[in-house]
This record gives sequence, structure tokens and C-alpha cells, in this order.
Amino acid sequence: MPIATIDPSTNVLLKTFAPHSPAEVASKIEHADAAFRAYRNTSFAERSRWMMRAAEILESEKAELGRLMTTEMGKTLRSASEEALKCAWACRYYAEHAAAFLADADVPTSAGKSFISYQSLGIVLAVMPWNFPFWQVFRFIAPSLMAGNVGLLKHASNVPQCALAIESIVRRAGFPEGVFQTLLIGSDAVEGVLTDPRIKAATLTGSEPAGMSVASIAGRSIKKTLLELGGSDPFIVMPSADVAEAASVAAKARCVNNGQSCVAAKRFIIHEEVYERFASRFTQAMGALVVGDPMQERTDVGPLATADLLGELVRQVEASVALGAKVLTGGKRVNGPGNFYMPTVLADIPKNSPAYREEIFGPVAMLFKVKDIDEAIRLANDTPFGLGSCAWTRDGSEQQRFIAELEAGMVFLNSMVVSDPRLPFGGVKRSGYGRELGEVGIREFVNIKTVWIKA
Repeated sequence: MPIATIDPSTNVLLKTFAPHSPAEVASKIEHADAAFRAYRNTSFAERSRWMMRAAEILESEKAELGRLMTTEMGKTLRSASEEALKCAWACRYYAEHAAAFLADADVPTSAGKSFISYQSLGIVLAVMPWNFPFWQVFRFIAPSLMAGNVGLLKHASNVPQCALAIESIVRRAGFPEGVFQTLLIGSDAVEGVLTDPRIKAATLTGSEPAGMSVASIAGRSIKKTLLELGGSDPFIVMPSADVAEAASVAAKARCVNNGQSCVAAKRFIIHEEVYERFASRFTQAMGALVVGDPMQERTDVGPLATADLLGELVRQVEASVALGAKVLTGGKRVNGPGNFYMPTVLADIPKNSPAYREEIFGPVAMLFKVKDIDEAIRLANDTPFGLGSCAWTRDGSEQQRFIAELEAGMVFLNSMVVSDPRLPFGGVKRSGYGRELGEVGIREFVNIKTVWIKA
């Protein structure tokens, strides 16, 4: 895939970028290695000052950065500007809390003194996707740089200007040169970077195949990885729920980021007592969403990021309908230029269909009817993925069952799934391993060192 900006609203090629040569990549790794030797000795106060400045830049330039995101991957301008602000929130959160999260922890033993020390690892390679082109990078940058690591970014090839803008923000914030650099390389060049002995770990957000590739390459060198992969999140509604609110939130939860989010709700599992009410309200809400130019304020759903993604979504829906799935609204692409697809609700979905078994990355919802909580939990867990989940119920015993029995890294009750810098983010099963964000997230890429001092 060429490294290029292609406007997904028109599929017009706007700008191309020459990949970094092997010599340029080697130079950047050398620069990062040299930077780490000095940066690891900086104080939390210094790092915090630079991180706070990064937050200020993100806030002051949110409109410009938002337009860049929208131009490259098609998210609505409103949501893109909000993404910049969320990045600023993460920067501030770790600037304020990193020192406490990584402070030495005394552990009473028979030694004169024993404690746990959290120390930086070195260069971490971040392989990042296009769908949240700033947020998914900054949720790596904020904890990792505050922990004293340095980063190399291999961003998705369709968001090169976002990648370069992020590097510029980090540098303008005052971080030393070489602490964070962008590599303009294709996927075929990742192995060469990851096998370099100076690279100590890798984090990847993306597809299953990409995750398996990076994990296997890193595993051969005994390097730690963190993977945040796909999801097929359930959205369960029980009889005690506020059905009107659940249906309204459900449309937002499915179509956030034009439906291109790993933690978007995808499978709507509804108790038979409230199924008809929910289905009617939800279908109406999905059908009312405005599809169009993502730069316009009134637009709810913009284009998919690439023509290939649109083609895959069309294939999945058409194949599912051919096998018996029923279209309640939408079900087809929008005529004209660009990668636009109508918000869609499918029902009566066969188990052998793509809509049942595959991750659907676009504004397409799958609707299921169940008779009780046991069936709801079985269906929710009948997926190879286990990223997020949510359930709507006012019944305390049902809430406890969902917390205990849903096979997911996150369970939200009476709310859609969202990421929050204060809470760990990640999944189980084929959705990956490890956690980003929160106190545990900053400890993913540190040496947790035991120190024992004899009396």
C-alpha cells in the first residue's frame, strides 16, 4: 500500500510520500538509542512540563489537527476535534500521575530494605492504525514517554500527515530530539525494525493478522508486546432497562467513528420482552443519521477510510443477506463518489454468515432476540473476540452476572463502551493482551525490578 493521503470522501489522491530508506530507518533507530541514554535520566518534573505543553498544543490546534484527521481518514470534523482534546486529556493525566504510578514501592521482608522499582525499558516500536489516528498514538505516547521510554511510530500508510504532525507536536512541546520519531515505512519493513536489538518492545493496535505477525516476530527475539486487536462487542438490553435511552445510545455506539472502532457496539442482543420496542426505536435512529461530507457540522456519518474497506463491508452484508439475514434499514452503499455506506441494521442473522462470525468495520448493526439472561450471555460470548461489552439492566443480580460472566476486557453497565485515560483498556481472547491506560497501562513497558538490601 503506498504511503499517501487519499480523501475518502472523493477517493482523490492528495499527496504521496516516499518511504524512508533502510539507511534513513537505521539512522532514526540510532538517534532514538542515543536519545534514550540521556532521556532516561530526566526527571518526572521535566517530562511532566513537556507533556503539559503537548496538551496545550493539542488544544490550541484542535481545529487544524481535526481537519487533517478528517481529510486523511474521513471521520467527522466534530469528532476529530474532540479526538485532539482527548489526547490532551491523556497527556495531562499522565503528566500529573506518572510519578506516583512509578514511585518505588516498599515491601516489608527480612531484608534491611526491599522494594519494587519501575525503570524504563528503552525504544518501544508503536504500530498504529488509521481509525483514531491521534488518540491511539497518544495513548501510547503519554504513559511511555512519562515512564522514560522513547518511541518509534510506524503509522498506517493512509495517515502519513497525521503521523508527521504527531512527531512535530512532541518535538515542539520540548521533548529532546530523537525521543519520538515517525517512520514512513510499509508493513514489510516492520520486521527489520523489530528485530533490531535496540528495540526493546512493541505495541500494536490493528487487525488480527497484523497482531499475529508482530507478536511472532517479537517472540523470536523474546521481546514484550502489547496487542489491541479486533472486537465484536455485544450490546445487551434486558427488560428492566430504559429502552428508549438504550436505543438512542445504541445508534451512537454503533456508528461512532463512522462505525470503524474496535469497541463500537456491533451485536445488539435484546430480550424478547423488549425486542420489538428496541428494534423499532433503534432502526429509526439508525435510519435518521445524516450521511455526508464529514467536514459539515450536520453530518453524523462520514465515509469509510478506504475503498477496500467499503468493498469488504459490501461483501459481508451481501453475503449475509444471501444466507438469510434481513435488512431493516440501509444495506447498501451510497451512490456517488467516496466510500459512503448507509447506516444499516440486520436481523435474523444466520450463524454461518459473515455478519455473525466476522468483525464488521462500518456502520452495520446486527440485531438478535434472546429469551433470557442465560441465552444473552451465551450469545455474547459466542465470538472469538473479547474486547468490550455493555449491558443495560437495572437489576442488581443481572448486573453481577454480566460482570462475572461476559468474556471481555471491559464491561460497561447502562452505558456504551468508551476509553478513559484513568481506566485500563484492552481485551481477552483474539482481541489481544496487555492493557493500555490507567495505572496498569504505564507499567506495561517498564522493568519491574526487585531490589533487596541486606540489613
